[in-house]
Amino acid sequence: MLVSSEEIAVRYAETDQMGVVYHANYLIWCEIGRTKYIEALGYKYADLEKMGVLSPVTSLQMKYHYPAKYGESITVETWVESYNGIRVIYGYEITNSLGQKCLTGTSEHVCVKKDTFKPISIKKHFPEWHESYEKHKK
Repeated sequence: MLVSSEEIAVRYAETDQMGVVYHANYLIWCEIGRTKYIEALGYKYADLEKMGVLSPVTSLQMKYHYPAKYGESITVETWVESYNGIRVIYGYEITNSLGQKCLTGTSEHVCVKKDTFKPISIKKHFPEWHESYEKHKK
């Protein structure tokens, strides 16, 4: 199983008046982690989009454990929790610089044709990407 890791500095603009990260910013960090994971496999979302394929989020599950704060760095770990040839579920764990778990979660995605938004099979349309997911999923 491949797990990618990305360190991010918590910026002031991501926090509220108490210096605590606003909850929606964790989703952005998960997207950064997901993008880095896909790049670690040797692929790019931008290439999919150039081919007229999008990968929308179809489901999110996030559990907040401990607040990340301004002045800290966080680490986003990302992996493929499950994959069936069409749907990909990415797993995430975000920890702060003290090793405290801030968030765990998953996001589910499908690939769709940009013009119709109809789902397509990753296995059929992107066989090399499919093999990478099969090889590295949990």
